[in-house]
Formats: sequence, C-alpha cells, structure tokens
Amino acid sequence: MILIVNGERTETSAATLAVLLDELEFEHRHLAIAVNHEVVPRRAWAEAALKDGDEVEIITPRQGG
Repeated sequence: MILIVNGERTETSAATLAVLLDELEFEHRHLAIAVNHEVVPRRAWAEAALKDGDEVEIITPRQGG
C-alpha cells in the first residue's frame, strides 16, 4: 500500500502503526504520531490499522537554543 509519511510517498506492507515504525526503523520512544490529522495515543499504535492513502506524521522532539 502507499502512505504519505511526513509528506513523502512511502510504499509499505505495514498493517499497523507499530509495524510501520519498525519498518522505518524509528525507535518507539519519544514520538508523537498523527494519522490523517488525528493524534493516535501510544497505547493504540499496535492496533491502529493503516489503509492505502493514509497520511502519517511522525514527530520527534528536538532540542535547541
């Protein structure tokens, strides 16, 4: 299926957010995720089903000064 991940077209076979994170090699700590502009709580990542065309934003914290 094709997803839009952080604004980029991404082909994946991941059925859930948790699998997508593993596939993209993101550590599961310190992330916020939204699917189609709706924040998905961490506790729901393993069950959050993805479908073709979904827009996924994976946000990681940054420090700066």
